[in-house]
Amino acid sequence: MNGAPQLGWWEQAWRLAAATAVGVPVWLSTVVLLYRQTAEASSWLLTGDPLVALGCLTALLWRRRFPLAVALTVAIASTASSLATGAVLVALCSISTRRRPVEIGVVGLAYVIASQFAVGLYPVETPPGSRWALLTFPALTAGIAAAVGTAIGARRVEVRSLRDRAEIAEREQTARAAQARARERNRIAREMHDVLAHRISLVAMQAGALDHRGDLTAEENRVLIRGIADGSQQALEELRDVLGVLRADPDRPEPPQPSLDRIPTLAAEARASGLDVALTTAVTGAPSDAVGRTCYRIVQEGLTNAAKHAPGAHVHITLEGTAGDGLDVSVRNSAAATTSSSTASSSTASYTPKSARPPESGFGLLGLAERIGLTGGQLDHHPTSDNGYVLSVHLPWPDPVHEKGA
Repeated sequence: MNGAPQLGWWEQAWRLAAATAVGVPVWLSTVVLLYRQTAEASSWLLTGDPLVALGCLTALLWRRRFPLAVALTVAIASTASSLATGAVLVALCSISTRRRPVEIGVVGLAYVIASQFAVGLYPVETPPGSRWALLTFPALTAGIAAAVGTAIGARRVEVRSLRDRAEIAEREQTARAAQARARERNRIAREMHDVLAHRISLVAMQAGALDHRGDLTAEENRVLIRGIADGSQQALEELRDVLGVLRADPDRPEPPQPSLDRIPTLAAEARASGLDVALTTAVTGAPSDAVGRTCYRIVQEGLTNAAKHAPGAHVHITLEGTAGDGLDVSVRNSAAATTSSSTASSSTASYTPKSARPPESGFGLLGLAERIGLTGGQLDHHPTSDNGYVLSVHLPWPDPVHEKGA
């Protein structure tokens, strides 16, 4: 069975009409020739011939389902019907679209042989030497039908190939779009985590101190409440900046991102929120925006983790490096302070009970590792011997002078 799709009624109708239009002139020429030579037409020519042709036209309706069987049946039946000539040529053209030489040759040969037997069906005298003409004409029409069918088949294969390639390209485009959306979602999630986790952790620490410390004075309570309000406001502003980037016009430049020069401010804000933070900087020169922004996010993530997992601990931030040697960032915190030591600390030092700690996402270091990997850096984080934790990163910092010389 052929896998070609079935045709609609209009497509079938015009093909059958074309087959009839080709057969009618052959049948009429036979009728005229008989009248000239015998002054009468045989009853078979007027009745049987059209009936056989009608059967052949009806058989063409199944030519796509049974192409070889229908084509051979119509070719053999054309022996008894000159009007079925058009049906044979349509069947031959149809089977030629499959581009199978053996099938084309068998059907074409059957048609040529049947045409020779059809000549003797009616008492018509043929001129001497016309045998070659009677053989050449069917062979020529069969060749034309086969050539047209082969060209149609080649065109169908080309169209099917183009359609398949278009579908493959569409699937690949869909896959690329899905990957782009996934990367964008990851980027947005990383930015949201970087922006909110640090601020919310500090706010949670201060809120926990208000809930846990009952010995604070009114002034100390106001300081903590003001810190909560300021931290919440800053979190909202930074969230608005991130969302503004998502909604911004493509032609509108993005707002400036935090870089290396913002780290002292970051440490001061954390210190004002109750963290015991020390900052040591030994950086010579100014790295690129990408390296500076990554460095800022590393320190921010380190402070966030220290606030969540080691409340009351001492945090030491170290920055050192030069162009050509790289940039080393280290955020080390001691073990979490006990309740008694936390109480003995300054009035703004906070102790965050377990119930007041912010939820742990578990994706901070994963996002940080991805960010560092994009810059070609190396990340290391592990507990220390004094029950603390250290987050250290080495970021590449190429020397622009050497790059220009290269």
